[in-house]
Amino acid sequence: MPILKEFKEFAMRGNVMDMAVGVVIGGAFGTIVSSLVADIIMPPVGMLIGGVHFSELAITLRPEKIVNDMVEQTAVTLNYGTFFQTILDFIIIAFAIFFLIRGINLLRKKKEAAAPPAPSKEEILLTEIRDILKEKK
Repeated sequence: MPILKEFKEFAMRGNVMDMAVGVVIGGAFGTIVSSLVADIIMPPVGMLIGGVHFSELAITLRPEKIVNDMVEQTAVTLNYGTFFQTILDFIIIAFAIFFLIRGINLLRKKKEAAAPPAPSKEEILLTEIRDILKEKK
């Protein structure tokens, strides 16, 4: 039972819960960006390069073997178009996350700039000395 108690303490820490929320939101964000790339960006790019869909770009290493209208041996292909699509997804997701974090950091800087800096130890000590001298008068 001590292990269950320790696990409960671990799981209920703020960092773990924040991380869990981040993973769920990150997964949803990745899906949205993948849809953006596949459904919005790639169709015009494919049209510009001659109506080719990137998922169809492949090099056939071994062709399909058909005997008596039945596939005896499936084709072996190198699907570089799918790989290119995945790289493009990654780059766009990376840029989106970069700009999201950049925006958060800018907001933090504004918040930090708005808050007055804490007094130094010397200022605190001088304030205490001043207050003591005022009391003696």
